[in-house]
Amino acid sequence: MTERHRTALEAVTAAIHAAPDAQHAMEQTVQLLAKHLPDYTWTGIYLLDGNELCLGPFVGKPSPHTRIPVGRGICGAAVAEKATIVVDDVNADPRYLACSIETQSEIVVPIMSNGTVLGELDIDSDRRAAFTGDDRALLEQVAALLAPKLASRQG
Repeated sequence: MTERHRTALEAVTAAIHAAPDAQHAMEQTVQLLAKHLPDYTWTGIYLLDGNELCLGPFVGKPSPHTRIPVGRGICGAAVAEKATIVVDDVNADPRYLACSIETQSEIVVPIMSNGTVLGELDIDSDRRAAFTGDDRALLEQVAALLAPKLASRQG
């Protein structure tokens, strides 16, 4: 993992552990990821509510997609597949739900607890093929850190 990714992970880890609740943990996470990783031009969290993803905290331009059905778009596909999805060129992926004309690539990482999807991290970049294995490793670790906070909200 690059130094920038390690620094981001350390900052996010500290913030999540210090957060008094899931809302604060999510807000700090999206802010810190956007701050530390300049290619992350839209950084957000969607929360699963029944069969829909509902937009939670985000950093970037407002999204027209505040509710996304499971299975629709790249975000919905990641929930249905319970797997990280990396799209190097959103314009070449028919699943992509356009949010911003500038967006070129996207990574979506499910936040899961005991095999159940609670939500997901959704990151867009204005650069094509912006997301590397380091980004995937970082964001999957962040999702694992967020999972207990989100699970406690549902308790």
